Amino acid sequence: MPARILSRKWIQVVIHVLIWAILIIIPIYLSGRYGDNRRFFRLFFIKDIITYGILFYINYLILVPLLFFKGKRLKYFIAVVVMIVGFYLASDLTNAYVVKRSDRAMNSEPRMERPGESKAVFRISHAYNYTLASLVVIFLSLGLGSLKRQTEIERKQQQLEKEKLNSELAFLKNQISPHFFFNTLNNIYSLIEINKEDAKDSVIKLSRLMRYLLYESDHGETQLSKEIEFMNNYIDLMKLRLTDKVELEVSFPSSDEKLAVPPLLFIPFIENAFKHGTSSRDKSHIHISMEILKGSLTFHCTNTITGQNNGSENLSESGIGLENAVKRLNLLFPDTHDLKISREGNIFDVFLKISFQKTS
Repeated sequence: MPARILSRKWIQVVIHVLIWAILIIIPIYLSGRYGDNRRFFRLFFIKDIITYGILFYINYLILVPLLFFKGKRLKYFIAVVVMIVGFYLASDLTNAYVVKRSDRAMNSEPRMERPGESKAVFRISHAYNYTLASLVVIFLSLGLGSLKRQTEIERKQQQLEKEKLNSELAFLKNQISPHFFFNTLNNIYSLIEINKEDAKDSVIKLSRLMRYLLYESDHGETQLSKEIEFMNNYIDLMKLRLTDKVELEVSFPSSDEKLAVPPLLFIPFIENAFKHGTSSRDKSHIHISMEILKGSLTFHCTNTITGQNNGSENLSESGIGLENAVKRLNLLFPDTHDLKISREGNIFDVFLKISFQKTS
């Protein structure tokens, strides 16, 4: 969490503002301690501000991204040393010019040559202070550059996760469509001769299902009421191929329109139940329920495992759609969901609880 907070763009802006505020306030404060000659000392320190500012942004904008982050560390350190030395020589020449102007204006002895103090001492002191300040500026710009790079990495990672979610959702839609629509159309065709009204109703439900898959599922979120309607239509169409041997119980709430969920989040568990939990010869059951509590949603799906799947103990064999749903939940609700998939004998059980806040 702290890394995400620090990676926000406005934090970087604040850091830049604070850096410049410090660099401006310090020379103004120090220049006021030099009496009548403070104007020239102000020029002296402002000159250093400009120098350190140039050092900062050359390192931040050029050397760090082009050398340090490209793995050219030796070239980077050499470039930093050359830059610091070069700006020191320029700064030293500028200092001499400022001191001469100060002496002429005051018509006095050079200010930097007080008793016990020589130009050599002043230059040594200036070299020490300059080097120390330059290293601080270099490390500060390197740190800010690293923060900016981390921001880009996190942004790209989030984009990749979003694209992954979209691709997985598209895969899920394609997985639901082919066999389901083929079997449903066959069932409707057989139903036409038996009960035309039921056949018409099934065609309407199938068209609503297709409309939801084509349009609603392209959005990041959809109303829970629409998702429930989609699941009801799906279950009603799956009923067309069920026999009296299958016990089906479905309980969905009358959804709050303001509640939003990712589309097609629950359908893999339902599809898995119909795929492995029905039999035309043996008794079997599918129980599906959903409950909305304060601040949370609970989904429960249990089914018998029939036929050739009865001997399988591996939950991963329950279908790619089920694995896809688990991945989506981990990406969409990393810390706010509880998913339990278990098997006891020939009973397969899925329990999902998602904690969230209703949108206003």
